Amino acid sequence: MRVAFLGPEGTFSEEAMFASAGREGIEPVPLPTIHECVMAVVTGRSDRSLVPIENSLEGSVSATLDALVFETEDVQIVGEVVHPIQHTLIARTRLALEEVERVVSHPQASAQCARFLRDRLAGADVVAASSTAEAVRIVAGSERPWAALGNRLSAELYGCEVLAERVEDTPANETRFVWLERRGGDSLGGDSGGPFKTSVVFWGLPDSPGSLVAALQELAGRGINLSKIESRPRKQGLGRYVFFADLEGRADDPAVIEALTAIEAQVETLRVLGCYPAAP
Repeated sequence: MRVAFLGPEGTFSEEAMFASAGREGIEPVPLPTIHECVMAVVTGRSDRSLVPIENSLEGSVSATLDALVFETEDVQIVGEVVHPIQHTLIARTRLALEEVERVVSHPQASAQCARFLRDRLAGADVVAASSTAEAVRIVAGSERPWAALGNRLSAELYGCEVLAERVEDTPANETRFVWLERRGGDSLGGDSGGPFKTSVVFWGLPDSPGSLVAALQELAGRGINLSKIESRPRKQGLGRYVFFADLEGRADDPAVIEALTAIEAQVETLRVLGCYPAAP
């Protein structure tokens, strides 16, 4: 099975992929952007993709949400995995922290290590890279006293030194990744025997007081729990939003069907992004 993930080799996405699916029967397809990972299952470049969708410190990954809503309707979520994120400060050669001139990393990683950067590397410039592994690769190829935020796997892959471990601001740092497939398969995620989650997106609520409350009441009144809800700009001017929601339950549960049907009657558009076994 060809699986696309945010590359290059050594990213947390690759770690999560192997932790979730193992290495047997997997052909990794590293791609440079989340957008390309999402679209890879549409074009047939991969059979599945694994992309980050939410971090416990920094919240949702907007590139994933936007791609699922604005770029294609041909992709569905078929699974999820929650993976612990442990950041490491990495350099080409052994350095004292006060020697580091620049820290390179993905913006999410930099934000998750903000306190460490502020307290221990206040004199270093912080520069963005497309992924944590790309940051390590940049540092590995430079003779400057630069460092990167990444994982131990990427340090080993690119022959670098670990300067400090567990530099994230809080030890409870986790990222939720979702498995994506092209629509047309089992949209209900099979029968895992455990709890299920249904992810939806909707927009076009009436411009009147209480319209969002009224939509959510369709869930609450039927005993359906929301595990997450958030808004994103609809990209059509200020004040216009799309709403993402994760519901506990299967999309073919009678109560869920009734609730989503009732919400659909109140909004311009409602789409089920996927129904899948909830991560432990």
